[in-house]
Amino acid sequence: MTEIVLGVGASHSTLMNTHWEQTLHKDRAERFRDALRAARDDLAAARPDTVILVGSNHFRGFWLDLIPSFTIGVGECIASGESGTPKGPQPVDVPLAQYIANSLVEGGRFDVAFSARLQIDHGQSHAIQYLLEGLDVEIVPLVVNVFAPPLPTLERCEQLGRAIREAVLAFPEDRRVAVIGSGGLSHRLPWPDWREPHGDDEEFMVGAWLNGRENWQDYDARRREIIRAAEAAINPEFDEAFLSLLERGHAHLVTRFSTEELEKTAGNGAQEIRTWLLAAALLDHAPARRLAYEPLPEWLTGMAVAVLDPAHHNSERPA
Repeated sequence: MTEIVLGVGASHSTLMNTHWEQTLHKDRAERFRDALRAARDDLAAARPDTVILVGSNHFRGFWLDLIPSFTIGVGECIASGESGTPKGPQPVDVPLAQYIANSLVEGGRFDVAFSARLQIDHGQSHAIQYLLEGLDVEIVPLVVNVFAPPLPTLERCEQLGRAIREAVLAFPEDRRVAVIGSGGLSHRLPWPDWREPHGDDEEFMVGAWLNGRENWQDYDARRREIIRAAEAAINPEFDEAFLSLLERGHAHLVTRFSTEELEKTAGNGAQEIRTWLLAAALLDHAPARRLAYEPLPEWLTGMAVAVLDPAHHNSERPA
């Protein structure tokens, strides 16, 4: 029998690794880091065999030569290792990954892309570094396109989460499965709409995204300079509202936002809440327990951690 035993939503930022000493709001940063450790302890206590790891792509694993909306890793998985995140092969639960991919397609609901040699970036490996440290687990990596429009709608992400939940629970082998959604919350990256770049920096970015498959490291130094020069655009009111929905088991209500409305309200980086939404749907929207929320302008992002425990679904979910 396969069970879904726990879920975690967590923001990510490679600036934790590269610019910790330059972080001005150390108290906030430490509370966020402590919350990651607490979530990691909750995951350890849940004793998962496999973690479905839902994350975004930052143009180090996918490029503009091919951008699927959703991609499941069903074989090898290689982490790119940028900015001090884990590098190299990651253990994949191949039977479960292939079963999910096959079930989605055979069920006629989702024609997901799959990769037997998937390269991931910090959209997944940041969670591996901080949430799976020391845990003997395999992963099923799922990459969601959140930065190269047209993006999958929030509603489509909700639907995919529910469809994957059905597939996981129908898996004929025994598994204890946890789910992580990595990304967000509100933030704005100095990244253009690739279809209409303006100025040298934006032209450079689009060129990196199009041509970086074989040599993405060659573009990395200037990419980092552009990001570090950006001004923070965090919307704590949006973040609080989203986390409140998550705590009440109502994260599906965020699907009322269109892609354009979400960017206008909370920044292009807030498109990453698709990973949280998908993970919440996989947990059947069990009410979340917030461990931290810290607006960190030095990291450009509203940083949050929350745990979704299905054991509390029936006893604590509000009417």
